[in-house]
Order: sequence, then C-alpha cells, then structure tokens
Amino acid sequence: MKITFMGAGSTVFARNVIGDCLCTEALRDSVFALYDIDGERLKESETILNAMRNALGGYGKIECYLGVEQRKDALRNANFVVDAIQVGLYDPCTIIDFEVPKKYGLRQTIGDTLGIGGIMRALRTIPVLRDFARDMEEVCPDALFLNYTNPMAMLSGYMQRYTGIKTVGLCHSVQVCSETLLRELGMEDRLPGRKELIAGINHMGWLLKIQDKDGNDLYPEIKRRVPEKMADPDFKDKVRLDYINHFGYYCTESSEHNAEYNMFYIKKNYPELIERYNIPLDEYPRRCVNQIEGWKKEYAELVEQGVKEHTRSREYASRIMEAIVTGVPDEIGGNVLNTGHLISNLPEEACVEVPCLVNTRGILPCNVGPLPVQCAAMNMTNINVQLLTIEAAVTGRRSHIYQAAMLDPHTGSELDIDTIKKMVDDLIDAHGDYLPKYTD
Repeated sequence: MKITFMGAGSTVFARNVIGDCLCTEALRDSVFALYDIDGERLKESETILNAMRNALGGYGKIECYLGVEQRKDALRNANFVVDAIQVGLYDPCTIIDFEVPKKYGLRQTIGDTLGIGGIMRALRTIPVLRDFARDMEEVCPDALFLNYTNPMAMLSGYMQRYTGIKTVGLCHSVQVCSETLLRELGMEDRLPGRKELIAGINHMGWLLKIQDKDGNDLYPEIKRRVPEKMADPDFKDKVRLDYINHFGYYCTESSEHNAEYNMFYIKKNYPELIERYNIPLDEYPRRCVNQIEGWKKEYAELVEQGVKEHTRSREYASRIMEAIVTGVPDEIGGNVLNTGHLISNLPEEACVEVPCLVNTRGILPCNVGPLPVQCAAMNMTNINVQLLTIEAAVTGRRSHIYQAAMLDPHTGSELDIDTIKKMVDDLIDAHGDYLPKYTD
C-alpha cells in the first residue's frame, strides 16, 4: 500500500499522521511517499520520520519526492493522498493577507477559512489542487484524497465539484467540540458515554445534540452555566458561548476563528468588543512566527536526543485508511458535498460537515435533515462566500472575487463596496505570481 503526503514539509503534522499510520497494524508496512517543493523542509521530515519509523519497529518505507517534476512519481499508484500544503507560506502570503486589509481598516484573527484572508488563500491554492487532481486522474485515479488544507470548505468543495477525485475534508475540531465545552463549564463528569450530533459546515458545525450516557439533554445545564463564564474577564472562548446565548447552539471551531466569520464581534466602531470577548487580533501571524521558531528548536532537540514513541492522535486520517483497508467500520465528521441534501436546508453544491460512516466502500455520509433555521442562516452567510470564491477560481473572473468579499459578513459590515474592490485589487497585485490572472 502507498500513502502519499503532499506538503510533507509540514513536519509536525506529517509526523502526527504518518506516526498514526505506523501505530496501526494494517497500515504500518506501507510506502510513505513524502512530497514537497521545499528541499530543506522535505529533508527534515525524512530525517524525523525515518527516526520515528525505527523507534516504532522499523516498519514501512519512506520515499521522498522534490518539486513539480517529481510530483507524478510521488502520486503514482497511491491508495491514499493526504494534503497539507500551504501555498505562499507565512512569508509572503499570510503577511499580505493581513497587512493589506489592515491598511483599509479591516482586522482579522486567523484569516485561513473565511474573510478576505480565506478568500485569497483559496484563490492561490485551488490552482495547485487542480494540478494535483490532473496528476491523480492519470496515475492514481482510485486514490482517496484526504484534505487537511484550509480553507476547508472551499478547497474540498472545489475538488468534489470540479474533479473526478474522491475527496473528503478533515478537520480537528469535531473530535474535541463537546469535550471542550463540558470541560470549560466544569461538567467533566458528563463526558463518559456522552452522545452527540454535530452538523453544519467546517469551522461552523453545530453541536445540535449533547446527552449524557443516560440520554439526558445537557443543554439546559450548559445554558445555566454560560453566564458565569461570560462574566469571567479572563475566559477566552466567549464568542462560542455567545452563540449559545443568541443562536441556541455551540459550534465546533474556536472563538478566535468564529470572531471573524460574522458581522458581530470585530467592529472598528465598537472597539470595546475586542476586550469584552477577548478577541486576539492578528493571531495567526503570531502563531506562524512562534511555530517557525519553535520548530527550529524542536528539530535540533529531536536530532540530538532522538525521536520518542508516538501515541496515536485523534486525527481521522489513519482511522479512515484503517476502516477502508480492514472493513472494520468507523465514524468520522467529514466534509463532503451536500449531494441529496444531507442537510436539507443548505444548497446541494455546498460542502457540509456531517457524520460519515467509513468502511470498505469508502466515505458514506449520513443524512442529517434540516438544521435549526438560525443555524442554517449563519452557515449560509459563509456558504455564499465559499461558492463565489470557487466560482472565481473556476471562471477566472475578478468580479466574483469582488462579490465574495462584498458578501463576506465581516468584510461587508466594515467596508463600502468601492473600498472592498480597491482592497481586492491591491491584494491581487501584492500576490503577484501566486495568483492566476483574472478577467473583469
């Protein structure tokens, strides 16, 4: 079996996913093909992963492929392809995503999923995924593409609608959603045996049901405890708890992400909201700088001290592969096309996040039915942007980029149309060759 990792220079993440595979009997003898366009980062990954492989029993084989000219060989005959690329990296592209909008008074926290940052990230990534898909259709047409790259719904939605490649989008937030909420509210005793239902879109999937092991609805007690947490000036997860107050449900992704997915919390005319909700502006650039510096130190320590044992993580990738290979079913929260209206009050062309069964037949999404109308409405404010961004990438029309930015809830609530268009033009110019050319 062959497992190809695209963007293997993302060493920490590659280590988690491939380490998980090496901890899994059905997967550990695989060929692990590492692909990247950065030779130095690829070499670091090879060094660390071979050391990990030896620490875990010497199973499998690591192969490295550098640059576009070796991409088809990396993909050839792959059974699974894991995608964790970042086109344009922190420098220059993430810096551009934050600094250009800031000149127009538009502030962001993460900028990788929605908002003007998410739009630009999608536009520079979709052309690369288009090339991946063309190569896969030629050399591994039956492989399953496991996408971890953000903006998840835009990239997975593009792959699902416009390529012939089987694709599922995977995130980290579904697995920890209810656990995070219960721990935050001091309800750890309700964790064992709990039952839950999560559905919506990536980073805004709704915790629709949460019950204890005996089937008792936990939302009444959750709602009773929310005001005390909201009153704590040091508590960091206030946006999501505010969702419970105003929309009735908690959602999957963190408050720093969700602060910029709507028109409510980051507002230049209401600067006091930043402090009230503990919103960390420019958070993602800070993380990037810290991660870059942290990895240099960690890599030096790993080379000097050796790689320790790996404990299988909560990432879905190895569990999906294991279920498909062994036939022992598993359940995940997957990002799939809303074909057949899995969520009946969201459009079919949307990429939705729903429970999925996994077995030898692959990813089998479950029908959820309608979301509460207010939750569907919140999701639609994001889906509008996602669909228009995909349309811009497919048609090459700049007008669709303008429209995506205009309809983005945060951008549209802060800037007028003329300013939005000027900002988009500046962003396109600043990205240079990282973006294709657009017609009007």
